[in-house]
Amino acid sequence: MAPFSPAALEATFDVLVIGAGHAGTEAAVAAARAGASVGLVTSALETIGQMSCNPAIGGVAKGTVVREVDALGGLMGRATDLAMLQFRMLNVGKGPAVWAPRAQCDRGLYRRAVRSLLEEHAAIHTIQGTVARLLLDGERVAGLETLEGRRFGARAVVLTTGTFGRGRLHIGTTTQIAGGRAGEAASTHLGEQLDAVGLTTLRFKTGTPPRIDGRSVHYAGLEVQPSEVDEHDWSWSAFWDTPRRDGALTRHPAQLPCFITHLEAAGKAIIAEHIGESAMYGGAIGSQGPRYCPSVEDKILKFPDAERHQLFLEPEGHDTTELYVNGLSTSLPAPVQLAVLRSVRGLEDVRVTRAGYAIEYDYYPPTQLDATLQSRAIAGLWFAGQVNGTTGYEEAAGQGVIAGLNAARWVHEREPVVLGRETSYLGVLVDDLVSRGVDEPYRLFTSRSEFRLTVRQDNALARLAPIGASLSLYDARERACIDARFAAVREARALASSCNVTPEQAAPFVAAGGTTPLPHAQRIAEVVKRQGVTLRDLFAAAGVGETLARDAVISAELELKYESYVAKEQRAAARLQAMGALALPADMVYDTLRTISVEARQKLGARRPATLAQAASIPGISPSDLQNLAIELERRRRARAAL
Repeated sequence: MAPFSPAALEATFDVLVIGAGHAGTEAAVAAARAGASVGLVTSALETIGQMSCNPAIGGVAKGTVVREVDALGGLMGRATDLAMLQFRMLNVGKGPAVWAPRAQCDRGLYRRAVRSLLEEHAAIHTIQGTVARLLLDGERVAGLETLEGRRFGARAVVLTTGTFGRGRLHIGTTTQIAGGRAGEAASTHLGEQLDAVGLTTLRFKTGTPPRIDGRSVHYAGLEVQPSEVDEHDWSWSAFWDTPRRDGALTRHPAQLPCFITHLEAAGKAIIAEHIGESAMYGGAIGSQGPRYCPSVEDKILKFPDAERHQLFLEPEGHDTTELYVNGLSTSLPAPVQLAVLRSVRGLEDVRVTRAGYAIEYDYYPPTQLDATLQSRAIAGLWFAGQVNGTTGYEEAAGQGVIAGLNAARWVHEREPVVLGRETSYLGVLVDDLVSRGVDEPYRLFTSRSEFRLTVRQDNALARLAPIGASLSLYDARERACIDARFAAVREARALASSCNVTPEQAAPFVAAGGTTPLPHAQRIAEVVKRQGVTLRDLFAAAGVGETLARDAVISAELELKYESYVAKEQRAAARLQAMGALALPADMVYDTLRTISVEARQKLGARRPATLAQAASIPGISPSDLQNLAIELERRRRARAAL
């Protein structure tokens, strides 16, 4: 244990961030925007913003998180705009309310974009070094020391070490390599210190597929998946007003296709024959992996009746022919991986550039954190990213924003930022982690949110910009962009409410939607509520709204189309806020509350929820437990008032 001494500190910051992946870079920027001086410490400056696994950002629920991170001033959306190789809008057949943006990125450009955007913030200082230990002043963090002997002071530290915490790579049952990812050393000293101070540490595993040389692929006969960026006129970032050109960084660089093929019977048979040589199924790994991103071994064993499994060949960048084989995450021996790949159509002569592997790493059960992601055991220490038991770039980035904002506000003795479940997927993410915990790597889904109609990817700025403005996160240009976006949505709604469309003008769209013809001219705002009818089509038919941005028109359409449902969700959100406002005393002794169940007493005592809403989200806490807990709180209030 390293006692704190202000002597020999190289520099002192308000906030130190350990790790410069997706969580760490977002934490650094969020803290800087909140007015903190920030030191960002990473073992290699060249890997800032590295995409360790899939070179893609977004997807179902995840795309909404990226928009929310962007709305709070984060990097991920902006960097994606500068590195995007391909864009797809998922769920387009289900209506705009559940559309999900997803982008393939140039891995090298993304890393360069993150670092360039990061260095625009003068308050952020990047530091290369491997963290050996925290400096502690009693039970409070006071800085850190690196293996190189450099010491830095800070009032708050955000820990975002990802899979580097005592990480171990597995290829087959005989090859084990200490590392945080292929080619990079693991971090061991810091984990040992956190064990010593009493934090609970557990292990998870994740995996990555092999990479292949695109020059060895036979593309004839493979399904081509082109980019849709022009079709959707898409920009991830809400703050873009002009294209950014910074050296080779250009918004929306040249687009590239992906290719689709399949793992079929021959490849499945090879995997089944060698399943005992897999690190996961051969006994080398005992940790739980992500259920919703299974290894190919999991697919073969758990879905034996599936005739084939889809594989995506995704480009790694403009400057390389390397392809990422999405759908083939594996820890089989490298020769077996090659045999499996060569059984796949189009890959008969494939050359493997990097073998796939599984990785085990430390995580800290997030029920040890409060609602701001601060440790309950060590004051001034925040955790964000995969160290909290999550999986995915987007979940890591979202936690980084919340942890960075709160670390800075804690340093400046300001009120914390706690987003409710009704405001955002970020609110759902953090509440799920600290209240419910994890028993497998956590991934966000739309089903985790109770407010899917009001919490959409298109309205992230409308939901979160007022919060960001109240925290003074934006500069003048960003405030102007936000104002322009809000004005465009208001204009679209006003046009829809004031302009009519005739039966003749609406006929093609009404017929396509399968509804009855209009009996007479009607307000566009009413007609757009019909199934299959879009606001853009009605505006075009009426000859109005040509200059309005596509995304503003979509937001206005969804607000009009789902008005009654949105109102219902808003009433439910108000009830949740009222429940959330009922604070639970920090000194509550739950063991003495005999009106609630034994299980509830144990879980409430272990989790220490801050509000009744957080208590409600803990598995095993019944409605009757909550009702009795509210009664106990009122009894406590009356007893204290009588003193």
